[in-house]
Amino acid sequence: MHLGAAVLLTLAATLLAVNLAEGEKRIETRVESLYGVTDAQYLRSMGVLLGPTIIEGNSVQHLENGIEIFPAMLEAIRSARKTITFETYIYWSGDVGKRFAEALRERAQAGVKVHVLLDWIGSAKMDESLLEEMRRGGVEVERYHEPHWYNLARLNNRTHRKLLVVDGLVGFTGGVGIADQWDGDAQDKEHWRDSHFRVQGPAVSEFQAVFLDNWIKATGRVLHAEDYFPKIDNAGTMPAQMFSSSPTGGSESMHLMYLLSIASAQKSILLSSSYFVPDELALNALSAAAKRGVKIRIITPGEKIDASVVRRASRARWGQLLEAGIEIYEYQPTMFHCKIMIVDGFLVSTGSTNFDNRSFRLNDEANLNIYDAGFAAEMTKEFEQDVMKARRVTLEQWRNRPWNEKLMEHASSLLGSQL
Repeated sequence: MHLGAAVLLTLAATLLAVNLAEGEKRIETRVESLYGVTDAQYLRSMGVLLGPTIIEGNSVQHLENGIEIFPAMLEAIRSARKTITFETYIYWSGDVGKRFAEALRERAQAGVKVHVLLDWIGSAKMDESLLEEMRRGGVEVERYHEPHWYNLARLNNRTHRKLLVVDGLVGFTGGVGIADQWDGDAQDKEHWRDSHFRVQGPAVSEFQAVFLDNWIKATGRVLHAEDYFPKIDNAGTMPAQMFSSSPTGGSESMHLMYLLSIASAQKSILLSSSYFVPDELALNALSAAAKRGVKIRIITPGEKIDASVVRRASRARWGQLLEAGIEIYEYQPTMFHCKIMIVDGFLVSTGSTNFDNRSFRLNDEANLNIYDAGFAAEMTKEFEQDVMKARRVTLEQWRNRPWNEKLMEHASSLLGSQL
């Protein structure tokens, strides 16, 4: 082999190995069940041991599907007077992408400071003309981990966060991407089912801080004036926190937050998960919770999914859960993209995080945690409505699936560390 070719092959192999490595030391033992999610000690653990401060005085509005989500986000953008910060994974061309580009550009031309951070891979389907249109209009647009010689070892680390902050006072997060698939009301297989959340109150400052974390990584510039971090009055009664994780610092924090919440469940766990590929620790935690009497129900996508390999890898791991009495449902009408966990009718955790290794250890993620029984009851009703449109998979059905399905599922499961 030619020396130059050998060097290039060695370099490519090295970069692949570095990108597939998981970096920080992983959690290795099961998190013990020591208290409930309504106990003061649990809240101290969540707000001191694991994440940012739990802040009182917030209001949170649930938005269902693009028919509610996009108008609310665009209305907030068009109302901006000082600043807009926007970070997202998916931003594709199409009608929705154009609407957002036009709204952001119009505000920038009106003198609002607009900063947009797009993941390089997640925005690969975006027409470059939309980017140039925003930039010409004064929008600062950056691509997260766009390949350069100095960051080739980070190509497998993507920002999956979904954050919009307007004037430092109103924040949005959830599962939605900026693409036509999310438009409409999940009325057919071409329009996805998803949830997003509009937040007002002091917790919005934590949204801004999480955005700034990756903005600094991408640009080296710090946004810290009052226009970005104004004094925020109470807007409601809900305690909340914005939880974040990243492989470059604290990659296990999101994983641990889920494990601790599952371990602290005493009555119920409702999990809506668009990509559900639990690792051994999560499988054991869920099974242990079910065996101590916690009723657990999980909704995942059915055959209408944008990543069939993920569904196969997920189904390969259901045996232990079904044997423990956990109920698993596959959503039927369309792609199910929600990411919501409700524990004991008190904790609601929602945001960009999927229940898989990629979210727990490889991506930058952000989840809003709300500690409020009233809001949990509202989201439980939404969960029940989704269950009505889902098909339950029993242990007998799972065991009796065709051998070729089992083979493909177990083969897909081998890729679990990258899904």
